[in-house]
Amino acid sequence: METLEEAELCFPQLLNTSCKKHKRSHSEAVITYTLMSSVSLLTVVLNLLVIISISHFRQLHTPTNLLLLSLAVSDLLVGLIVMPFQILLTEPCWLLGDLVCALCFFLAFITVPASTGNMVLISVDRFVAICDPLHYSTKITQNRIQIFVLLCWIYCVFYSFILFYDNLKQPGRYNSCYGECMINIMGALHLVLGFIIPISSIIILYMRVFVVAVSQARSMRSHIAAVKLQRSVTVTVKKSELKAARTLGVVVAVFLMCYCPYFCVSLSGYDIMMASSTNSFINFLVLLNSCLNPVIYAFFYPWFRKSVKIIVTFEILQPHSCQTNVL
Repeated sequence: METLEEAELCFPQLLNTSCKKHKRSHSEAVITYTLMSSVSLLTVVLNLLVIISISHFRQLHTPTNLLLLSLAVSDLLVGLIVMPFQILLTEPCWLLGDLVCALCFFLAFITVPASTGNMVLISVDRFVAICDPLHYSTKITQNRIQIFVLLCWIYCVFYSFILFYDNLKQPGRYNSCYGECMINIMGALHLVLGFIIPISSIIILYMRVFVVAVSQARSMRSHIAAVKLQRSVTVTVKKSELKAARTLGVVVAVFLMCYCPYFCVSLSGYDIMMASSTNSFINFLVLLNSCLNPVIYAFFYPWFRKSVKIIVTFEILQPHSCQTNVL
C-alpha cells in the first residue's frame, strides 16, 4: 500500500506536503500534447513570417504595418513562451519550482494583453483611416505609432506587475502542496483591464466604421446618376470601407470566441484543477487567438502572400531584395 501511495504523489519523499497526481488517460495526454504543440509551432511560424516580411521589405514600412509588426511580436512570444508553459501546466504535477511558475505567469500576462492592446491600436488606426481619411497622414505618423506601441508594452508590463505583485514577492504562497503551480490575481481588475475595456473599444470603433460604410453605400445609391468617374471613386471608397468593416468584424468575433469562455469560467467562481481538460481547453482558446491573428491581419493582404513566396523560395537572400515590389 505504501508503494501505491508514493506512486500517486508528485514528490514521494515529501509524504505529508506533496500534491497527489491527477490521473488522466494516455489518449487524452497524447491529444493534448499533439494539438497544443502543433498550434504553438504554427503560431511561431506564421508570426515569424509576418515579422520578416514587414521588417525586410521597405515598401511595408508604414505606420499601419508597424502595428501589425508589434502584434506579430507579441503573438510570436505567446507561441514561443506561453504555449509551451501551458503544455507543462497540463501535466499532473508542476516540477519546475515556485519561482519559475510565478515568472511564467508574469510573462504570460505581458504577452497576451500586449496582443489585445495591439488589436485596439490597429482598430484605432483603421478608424482614423476610414472615418477621417483627409487627416490620416497628419494624425497617424511613424513616430506617433512608435510611441503608442511603446506605451502599449509598458502598460502591459505594469499591468502584469500589479496583478502578480504578491506572487512575485513570495512565489508559491498560494500553493496548498508541493507540485502545484497556483497564482492569485485581482479578478475584477483583470476583467476590466484585460477584457471589458479592450473589447468595448474594438466594438465601438467597429460600429463607427460600419456606420460610415453604410452611409457611403446610401450616398452611392442617391447619386447613381453622377459622373462615371465620380461614381467609380465612390464605389472604390465603399469597397475599402466594407472590407475594413468585415475584417474588424472577424476580429471581434474571433476575440470573443477565444476570450469569453476564459472570463466566464473565471467569473463563475468555480475552482478548476490545473491539469483538468476544462482548464486546458479554455486556456488553449485564449492562446489560439495569437495563432489566428496573423491569419486575420496578414493573410487578407496580397502583399503578405507575395512576401511569403519570396521568403520560402529564398529570393530574400538575393542582393537588394528589400527593394522588391510586394504591393
